[in-house]
Amino acid sequence: MVKKKILIVEDEESLLKLESILLTSKGYDVRGVLNGQLALDAIREERPDLVLLDIMLPEIDGFEVCQRIKENPETKSIPVIMLTAKKSREDMARGEKVGADWYITKPFKSVMVIETIQRFLS
Repeated sequence: MVKKKILIVEDEESLLKLESILLTSKGYDVRGVLNGQLALDAIREERPDLVLLDIMLPEIDGFEVCQRIKENPETKSIPVIMLTAKKSREDMARGEKVGADWYITKPFKSVMVIETIQRFLS
């Protein structure tokens, strides 16, 4: 079985490591990047099967990254799960507007993240 590729976009290194370990232990091929521009580069280089995307990022925020993924005909089918501390109704609505497939707020339960990812990748 070919491992599904997940791109994690998270500027907090400790959280990036934690998420990477969690997903690698579940059998996924994980790549992590620390900002929005690196995320867009990584998506262009090696098309992931799913993107786990923080919103508060240096340079290009997660909303902009998601919008660019969804506007590109070559990448628009990649599921984008927003994983963020931004909990307001406005933030969630904006996530939906830019095309996020799902929205999970921090702090999160690992099992919920895994179940959501499995739902999109099965």
